[in-house]
Amino acid sequence: MPGKAIRVRGVVQGVGFRPAIWHLARQHGLTGSVWNDGEGVMIHAFGNRQDLDTFIRQIPLQLPPLAKLDSLEATDLAGRPADNEFRIIASQSNGIDTPIAADAATCPECLSEIVDPSNRRYRYPFTNCTHCGPRLSIVRRVPYDRCNTSMTTFAMCPACQREYDDPADRRFHAQANCCPACGPNLWLEDNQGRLTGIPNLIKHTADLLRQGCIVAIKGLGGFHLACNAADSEAVERLRQRKRRYAKPFALMAKDLAAIRRHAAISDLEEQALLDKAAPIVLLQAGGEALAAGVAPGDDKLGFMLPYTPLHSLLLAALDTPIVLTSGNISDEPQCTDNVNAKRQLAGIADYWLLHDREIANRLDDSVVREMDGQIRLLRRARGYSPEALALPAGFETADGILAMGAELKNSFCVVKHGQAVVSQHIGDLESASVQQDYRQLIALYQQLYDFQARQFAVDRHPGYLSSQYGQALAAAGHCQLIEVHHHHAHLAACLAEHGIALQSEPVLAAVFDGLGMGDAGELWGGEFLLGDYRDCTRLGHLQAVALPGGNRAMREPWRNTYAQLRHYFDWPALQRDYPDLAIVQFLAAKPLATMDTMISKNLNSPPCSSCGRWFDAFAAALGLHTEAIDYEGQAAIALETLATPRFAAQTAYTDAWTVTNDNGLAVLGWRGLWLAVLHDLKAGIDAADIAARIHHSLIDASVSLLLQLGAQTGTGCIVLSGGVFQNRLLLEGVGQALRARGKTVLSPQRYPMNDGGLALGQAAIAAAKSISR
Repeated sequence: MPGKAIRVRGVVQGVGFRPAIWHLARQHGLTGSVWNDGEGVMIHAFGNRQDLDTFIRQIPLQLPPLAKLDSLEATDLAGRPADNEFRIIASQSNGIDTPIAADAATCPECLSEIVDPSNRRYRYPFTNCTHCGPRLSIVRRVPYDRCNTSMTTFAMCPACQREYDDPADRRFHAQANCCPACGPNLWLEDNQGRLTGIPNLIKHTADLLRQGCIVAIKGLGGFHLACNAADSEAVERLRQRKRRYAKPFALMAKDLAAIRRHAAISDLEEQALLDKAAPIVLLQAGGEALAAGVAPGDDKLGFMLPYTPLHSLLLAALDTPIVLTSGNISDEPQCTDNVNAKRQLAGIADYWLLHDREIANRLDDSVVREMDGQIRLLRRARGYSPEALALPAGFETADGILAMGAELKNSFCVVKHGQAVVSQHIGDLESASVQQDYRQLIALYQQLYDFQARQFAVDRHPGYLSSQYGQALAAAGHCQLIEVHHHHAHLAACLAEHGIALQSEPVLAAVFDGLGMGDAGELWGGEFLLGDYRDCTRLGHLQAVALPGGNRAMREPWRNTYAQLRHYFDWPALQRDYPDLAIVQFLAAKPLATMDTMISKNLNSPPCSSCGRWFDAFAAALGLHTEAIDYEGQAAIALETLATPRFAAQTAYTDAWTVTNDNGLAVLGWRGLWLAVLHDLKAGIDAADIAARIHHSLIDASVSLLLQLGAQTGTGCIVLSGGVFQNRLLLEGVGQALRARGKTVLSPQRYPMNDGGLALGQAAIAAAKSISR
């Protein structure tokens, strides 16, 4: 009897793939077996050749909802089947190369069960199946079997066991399968301990939220802090207790109709909200107002839909959206266990809604935004990680690489057998507790993927804690250390995501961000580059201006304004010409003599070409967070928010920029733009119009220089990346103008364009350098 050995690789474990194969094989009258192993899934199928061929063609067409197929290889198989059945057999572990599935939002079938009074899972907050529920958040090791997850402490009842053992059941080998009789339990506590005698915990929690209480809720990948988003006093109380004074809060609403009461939703945004990843989607605010403290000074609201049965049941009992922000003190990691949450959130929460399923791996909520016609990830975590990326053609032999990522918005990347696995968002390594989390997650991924690093890729900035840790690991293991240029990594990450082959021609790139270290230790951040995976050349940049106070200038925008004005003008003359301008009067009250000494003597005032600081300077000039910011990017976000309503009606300032040659580099200077802005401020022009024209000026200058560089280099493909391109006006303005002139434009979508995507670029560069030409 003809037989086929079929090797399937991809996200094929823990997602109902084997039952799908079992059903398909039975439909075509085949015998044989299917099992999990360290490479994915192996199928031995026997039958007539026509049925075998049809069966193989149907596999990619009938995947379960959470499965993702990377490759399928079929070879002839000698021998005979063991019997006349097609069977699912036990997992076989022989070295792990199998991607782990991401956690997924509750599927429609499970949602229908929890609202059906006749179903045994009616109102059960941990209902799941092979199509949905926890994955990475509960796994401790692979293969993905129940004994290797945090569900191992819950012995299945006979009813759940029957489902688990039945290949025809939706819960066949659903490792988190459970019900009220055998699964995790929910309870409510206050500062004194567990509350008893409450007939409906979820309804009672909803009542507490309506009353203005703050509730810590143990979710899928960590704790959240919740309050009524329409209750201004509750929102302000949460801000003060959490010490998160300005950064927008995430929101959850029960359905799309509830979100539409407060925000506009495009077709793409609707798809993102309903996606199995269930990310936070940044939407344009509009309609009924929520508490002003939800997103102060921002025209966007970050909404997500319920993604666990617990969330669905809770929101169904409420008439308004809730704030659902990470359960932590600002800048600390999200709490994941009950004891720490009770201790760390004691000064914030009034109540704790807890359960006894352990969160094995912390997962923050992912964040996306529609920009330039695509949904783009700004923070990649729950619902997306740890999905693997098959590196492009030429990288098939890439292996044994650990890329350490950046200092801020850190994630790391493991490369094994041509596959890149970028970790979930970890956070800013300036926090000691985030550093500890970072090290533990690296160890976890090494275990999960049976991975031994032979090369470590790090950012070349010696002060980055990620670089220092990579250096220590490389030295301890006598491994190769590869230092990677920060902005080259941004470029390479975008190329890898878009499948650009290793041997492709170099591309142009505009990489705009806060800052990164340049070729000779300079601070860059507004760069025009020509590069591929192996090499990167700087062709131009924004005018480098002093960064007075170093890191303080990143927190106090006025310092950047003064540095820019001092660079382009004589300050005393400027004071005489514009004595009544608010920004001039503000700066005059600052210790400018000290600033002058610092800059002239280069005392903690390094030259910096950062586009992020450029935005800060203009934002402060318009009175936006001039003194200080409360969170990264706040001033730039305020400038974008101010400009958006007037953007379509405005154009760039005339003669806003100049291009000069500095030792072969094209330098964009902004004296004309500053003159125009000062003139309009003096004339009393609306600040929104000025903000819009500032954006247009940067867009037109960038497009002009990129077209000039494209003509010089003969390059028609252009990458736009770096955290500043999270500005929607900038990304769409530059991208659309370049495409209108026949250019191919690439910008990140599935991985963040900010430093959260940097590790992917580091890994691709390290891999390219290790592969012979």
